[in-house]
Amino acid sequence: MKPKLNKPRRQNSLRLKGYDYSQPGAYFVTTVTHQRECLFGEIENDVIRLNNAGKIVRTVWLGLPQYYAHIELGAFIIMPNHAHGVIIINDAVGAGLRPAPTKPQKQHGLSEIMRAFKSFSSRRIHEHDEFSPEKIWQRGFHDRIIRNEDEWSRIHLYIETNPINWQEDHDNPINL
Repeated sequence: MKPKLNKPRRQNSLRLKGYDYSQPGAYFVTTVTHQRECLFGEIENDVIRLNNAGKIVRTVWLGLPQYYAHIELGAFIIMPNHAHGVIIINDAVGAGLRPAPTKPQKQHGLSEIMRAFKSFSSRRIHEHDEFSPEKIWQRGFHDRIIRNEDEWSRIHLYIETNPINWQEDHDNPINL
């Protein structure tokens, strides 16, 4: 078993101070691969061509509502070295895949959902590809609380057109 190293704690949280990320709302999230490595495929003719790792990431993302019954998924795109998506957190309803609780349960927030997404996808990539790098994802993720219909429309358009704009994308290794 590997010894646990004392990693330095991040001084500044990436989350909005004082905001409850388990409350209902729509959230635009972006998560990037470790060292911005292109692990999930490539852009050909303005279309993402996912490799096996990219397909695993897509499957895990689309499966999140099975584990978190209080969420819905909006637009989503996997790029060669990052992923963008919209997660909608609703009021907790029903039991999902588990028996109905007999006492009130805390609703999982955005950080827990993203932790699970990154953990599940990393584990499955490692199970299927013995040559995958040890770390798949960078620590943390970026989020934006979607506040109105105009933002919703702009974010969905941004996600949908992301492959077309790959040549100018700041996450594209040729632009680093």
